Amino acid sequence: MQMKQMFKFIVVGASAAMAFSSASVMAADMTGAGATFPYPIYAKWAETYKANTGNGLNYQSVGSGAGIKQIKAKTVEFGASDMPLKAEELDEAGLMQFPAIMGGVVTIVNLDGVTPGQLKMTGKVVADIYLGKITKWSAPEIAALNTGVKLPDTEITVVHRADGSGTSFLFTDFLSKTNPEFKSKIGAGSAVKWVVGVGGKGNEGVAANVQRIKGSIGYVEWAYAKKNKMSHTQLQNKDGNFLQPDDDNFKAAAASAPWAQTPGFGVVLTDQAGKNSWPITGVSFILMHKVQPDAAKAKEVLKFFDWAYKNGGPAAVELDYVPMPASVVKLVQDSWKANLKDSSGKAIY
Repeated sequence: MQMKQMFKFIVVGASAAMAFSSASVMAADMTGAGATFPYPIYAKWAETYKANTGNGLNYQSVGSGAGIKQIKAKTVEFGASDMPLKAEELDEAGLMQFPAIMGGVVTIVNLDGVTPGQLKMTGKVVADIYLGKITKWSAPEIAALNTGVKLPDTEITVVHRADGSGTSFLFTDFLSKTNPEFKSKIGAGSAVKWVVGVGGKGNEGVAANVQRIKGSIGYVEWAYAKKNKMSHTQLQNKDGNFLQPDDDNFKAAAASAPWAQTPGFGVVLTDQAGKNSWPITGVSFILMHKVQPDAAKAKEVLKFFDWAYKNGGPAAVELDYVPMPASVVKLVQDSWKANLKDSSGKAIY
């Protein structure tokens, strides 16, 4: 399935006949921009929500970095980022954030003769590849993890994100936790200084490059890998177990997350302990201004995500995301009441 970088669900105005009906209500259009990680589920939710309510969503899948810039510039009603903003940055920009959905990031490869999920990798080995220290698929470090797998004696082409990316933050955060040299030389961030490789814009760009280049390795959100039938790898988690990506393993990583104790819900779920915890599990966050000059539009955004929390679970699971637990949804709704106000100081939700 070909993924697009941007989707739009545009509100259709009321017809002339409806205009004369006292019951007719003009549909509302919401605007958002940011992370590509949650694009598939936001697209599905928006499609269903519009069919049910008539209200549309115009969401630009442009990467977390661009989404943060756009919400700070007040050009959209909400931004989306897979890298949580720290409390001081939220306060400085007058923003609040809340979690919308969880999922997993996977490493993907383009290797002849290697089936999806067959290859085993560790964070240390992947980090050494992205440091340019391991350059061939036949390297002893990779071969030692994959006894019985026929590995080609070909060069490795590294593929990474070219834009500011929450997916990159999750990936580099995991590599930094498992490889001290990677942490010191590259580190964790949404935009880092890569030392080798080619860039792709968005999950779509990385996936396209890996599909095109034989011998390549990249990282994308699990839904992209699965929908595009890409060859993912197993990853070793903190407990030493090699796992396949799936909903249960994403849930396991999130099971003990300290949502209530973390300012701005800024939980990072990489390299969590637990035998079934997928090591690159992440949360996608929504950013909104605490003071809303257009309270009606802000309320529509909250109504959309409230609907998604209550009704979007089955679609999320179908697309291999993990819905937010009911206990976390309650915390989020309480935060809406406490933090989101109109220009007069009245609560919006």
